Amino acid sequence: MPSPSRRTVLATGSALGGTLLAGGLPAQARAADHAGTSDPWRTVLDDADLVWQRMPKTWYEGPYLGNGFLGSGIYAEPGAETGSFSAVRFNVQHSQVQDHRPEFGSLFGLARLPIGWFTLEPVGAIRGLDWRLGLRDAELTGTLTTDKGTLTLRALVHNSRSVLAVEVTPSEGERDFRWVFHPADAISPRADFKPLPDGYQGNPPAEVATHDGVSTAVQPLLSGGQHVTAWRERTRGGTRCLYVHVAHSYPQSTALGRALATVRGASALPYDLLAGTHRAWWHAYYRKSFLSLPDARIQRFYWIQLYKAASAARRDAPVMATSGPWLESTPWPNTWWNLNVQLEYWLIHGSNHLELDAVTRALSEFRGNLSKEVSDRYRADSLGIPRTTDPQLVNGAAGTLTGYGVGIPGQDPPTPEVGNLTWALHNVWLSYRHTMDESILRDVLFPLLRKAVNYYLHFLEPGADGKLHLPATFSPEYGGNSRDCNYDLMLLTWGCRTLLESAELLGVDDELAPRWREVLAKRVPYPTDANGFMIGADIPFAKSHRHYSHLLAVYPLYELTGRTPDELALIEKSLAHWVGFEGALQGYTFTGAASMSALLGKGEDALKYLGQLMTRFIQPNTMYKESGPVIETPLSAAQSLHDMVCQSWGGVVRIFPALPAEWADLTVHDFRTQGAFLLSAVRKGGATRWVRLVSEAGAPCVVRHGVAGAIDVRDERGRPLRYETVGDGTIHVALRRGESALITAKGDHPDLTVTPVRPNADAPRWGLPA
Repeated sequence: MPSPSRRTVLATGSALGGTLLAGGLPAQARAADHAGTSDPWRTVLDDADLVWQRMPKTWYEGPYLGNGFLGSGIYAEPGAETGSFSAVRFNVQHSQVQDHRPEFGSLFGLARLPIGWFTLEPVGAIRGLDWRLGLRDAELTGTLTTDKGTLTLRALVHNSRSVLAVEVTPSEGERDFRWVFHPADAISPRADFKPLPDGYQGNPPAEVATHDGVSTAVQPLLSGGQHVTAWRERTRGGTRCLYVHVAHSYPQSTALGRALATVRGASALPYDLLAGTHRAWWHAYYRKSFLSLPDARIQRFYWIQLYKAASAARRDAPVMATSGPWLESTPWPNTWWNLNVQLEYWLIHGSNHLELDAVTRALSEFRGNLSKEVSDRYRADSLGIPRTTDPQLVNGAAGTLTGYGVGIPGQDPPTPEVGNLTWALHNVWLSYRHTMDESILRDVLFPLLRKAVNYYLHFLEPGADGKLHLPATFSPEYGGNSRDCNYDLMLLTWGCRTLLESAELLGVDDELAPRWREVLAKRVPYPTDANGFMIGADIPFAKSHRHYSHLLAVYPLYELTGRTPDELALIEKSLAHWVGFEGALQGYTFTGAASMSALLGKGEDALKYLGQLMTRFIQPNTMYKESGPVIETPLSAAQSLHDMVCQSWGGVVRIFPALPAEWADLTVHDFRTQGAFLLSAVRKGGATRWVRLVSEAGAPCVVRHGVAGAIDVRDERGRPLRYETVGDGTIHVALRRGESALITAKGDHPDLTVTPVRPNADAPRWGLPA
């Protein structure tokens, strides 16, 4: 008979339920998609559903649907008076739809372009609504009540067909409701915030037509190409279903044919058939990992971010723009590389969702454009990425006076913000470390990082002190250029160290290796003063600043972690000084501060910072607002939670390193760590009961397990495993690919059931509940 650790079963007799861990393969790969409350994934997902019993009036309040390409935000048609709404807007936007006039730059000439919106227009005046965004099915359901009757709706953006489907079942008095499409002006949304460049004109109006029962709005572009919105409504019995698709083509005008074919194919299917494959994808998606903690509001927030991430990102989709696929009026209608992209994608690693990694794919696919963003003097051996680009990593600066988008250290203009590519490649390195996929290291990270670092090497110069110095560069958003800018010194240091380690792993004898070693040996120390890290040698940190560009060596690079008392004091002083200036602090200030606190093992502080984020910045639907819609901050808050639950930098997997005391119970399952381990662990009553690691790559397994006292370490069959103690509470276990280690207190045989933990207190749902 196999031992219990080899079986996967559903627990019974529990209101919460759970799944026993199985050896070898991840448990969720074998768990059936059960409908009862005994399924832990269903339990937490149903609990996290957003609800609306009041009408959402803006992007920041309403439901949202998406699949990385097509996106729809849903809220009242603007202009309606409070308490009296005439229609509901279903926005239609697409992450591939952009302009193609690089002569006007990335924010006008290459900007994401708005497409339009449908209005659901009832016969009567809207009196109320009861909606639920079901995370598990990625579907909006509910009713709209008017003074003439009700409209019962179901809506989704289909995972693979990229079709918005909205099924409406009207009561007798609402049988004559209607859908109306409103094409948007195809002009950069930045025009609402900044003057248009000289010579810029908007694209011509969309051309609306009908093709054998399918309606279209064809948007021609002055640069050539087009984007097309196609839609069709089908009536079956007492229901009417709207099917919508958007296609984009450039420079050809082939989008019309694709849009018509897609809508015809999708509209041949009743809503239920269309929804079946859609739901199956989403059900499998969530089962790749599991996290439950006793703060109901934060637990719901976390699962909503997983929904949001898969609605906004896919490996083959464009790298997320600042508002994802839900474009609205914004000063930032493109992809931002000096923080936004990096934060948007951090959560994919721990949550075990590498299928969403568009960053690695895009940097590899469009690497040829990265050389064009540096001056032609350096293109032979250097790469860079400017602050903003379109999905093909083009900035549009080639047609400007300078002819390039990444500035030159010591010169301005353009602003010498040169570290963005190196920081983006840190995300690629994280994808490598969490999968140990050597092809990522060999084919993407090493060749691109080599050229990104090489750009720096052109400008490093020895000073009178014998140290290597950088000319003036720009620390994102602080203002002013400084010699020995910490943003760049920290990224350069990480880059050289990573190149040396990568060359050794790949067996490459690189001719630049001596130069990388010289940089690490002779690089000027990071500029500091009595308050901690400075912006650079010429600029102290002396004003409120939302960005932690001067602290990257602490987080996320983990180059400085508090190994010595002096280093710890420097980090603590710098963190306190940074967040001590009110005025310009924004949401991601607090996610960064939470993760830095987690690095220091300060779970109470990390929770405090997340609390400030939730109360000050997160909107009713968990979106985020500055002067325009941006989505990186809530997604990075999910990573801050990851950092509290597990850290795996420096070759050591740290279990529950920064949990606040009030999180006495916590369950995590198939959390992906560096070294390609899948972690499952349970904490009860403030104590770690058991830890299990499954090795996918056979990498060295060093774990700070957190189990108090003497321990047992067993394999997937319950047999003792040999291990080596390498520090206080830290062991090394030799695991080959596919093997696992279960760590418990000595003599203990705890229940290995994965279950949601009970909340400490009730909390309101996200959305707009009554």
